[in-house]
Amino acid sequence: MRLDIQRTPMIPANTYRLAGVMNAGQGLIAKGEFDGGDTEYAAMNVLRVDQVVMRKLTAWEGPISVVPAEFDGFVVSNEFPTFTLGPELVPAWMRHVCRSPRLWAEMRNRVSGTVQRRKRLNPEQLLQIELPIPPREIQARVVEMLDAVDDQIVALDEEAEALDRVSMAVAEDLLSSEPMVALGTMLDDIQGGRSPQANTRPPGTDELGVLKVSAVTPFRFLPEESKALLPDTSMPESALVQPGDVLITRANTPLRVGAVARVPADVRKGLYLADKTLRLMPSSKLDSDFLVVAMALKLARTHLTGSATGTSASMVNVSQDRIRETPIPLPDLDRQQEVSSAVLSVRANADGVRAEAARLRDARSSLLAGLLDCTIEIKSAELEV
Repeated sequence: MRLDIQRTPMIPANTYRLAGVMNAGQGLIAKGEFDGGDTEYAAMNVLRVDQVVMRKLTAWEGPISVVPAEFDGFVVSNEFPTFTLGPELVPAWMRHVCRSPRLWAEMRNRVSGTVQRRKRLNPEQLLQIELPIPPREIQARVVEMLDAVDDQIVALDEEAEALDRVSMAVAEDLLSSEPMVALGTMLDDIQGGRSPQANTRPPGTDELGVLKVSAVTPFRFLPEESKALLPDTSMPESALVQPGDVLITRANTPLRVGAVARVPADVRKGLYLADKTLRLMPSSKLDSDFLVVAMALKLARTHLTGSATGTSASMVNVSQDRIRETPIPLPDLDRQQEVSSAVLSVRANADGVRAEAARLRDARSSLLAGLLDCTIEIKSAELEV
């Protein structure tokens, strides 16, 4: 492919559509419209269908994609060079190549700069990358296979999301007539941790770690979302994550703040709460699994998101006092366990569907890598799919 940049001047009173490029070859995102007089840029780059567009800054994260038809005519800043494909390349094939870890690794190896977050990849450096290019008819067959796998992944993701919605519809229906109480009246305590200096990478098997805010999502605890503690870092014993803990995020994005999950029995040892993750300690009158369900109900979520404060749209906080004020239904313990069992059963099915989608993603990645490395032949790939 070759560098091919079309510039357009920013003219006041003219409306332009702005695009961004997502990491890991995940495509483009529409970022809204703006007036040409409201930008500091004198001109911007125009996107054309079937071109490749890349973000130079933080290129080691794989921000590269083929422009789909719906983004034809969008504009991007000078930070996003565009390239036209040669006749040897099928655009749909290149779209899959842009999602290949091998390409991202090649991009990462060529970035320049001294500060990690400011490292850039210039167009000339991208064009130096060498990858095997099969004949166009082989590219078309590979695209057909990979698109079929992608369609199945999308279907599985949609099925899992539908099951999640069903689980909460069941909960709302079963609890609609139960008496409401403030969460704080059913808690023995709320405990937190602290945020020490830590590495950006996850902890190794024998290392201690501290949770990131992303470790707690509704109903799901993700231990891999943690950071390795620096050597000789001391953490309070009370902040150690224990099997069965009910955790809540007190700081996160507006949609994720106040997310609650229970720590599974087989959680790895040596993880600690940060100051943005709290442990809810229910009284003997409140079942731990039911607490997770209750905190995901519409009334509770409305309260928590409405109580969050902060000046950033990407990170807000909710105080312990507001968490304690969260309204939850309170049936007797037997009824709590009956409801939580019904809800978690549906959620388990959703998790199974997500696991299948994850296996397909891994298989897809391995298939594309093998085809690029020429370790998998097209006939073998077709038989496998």
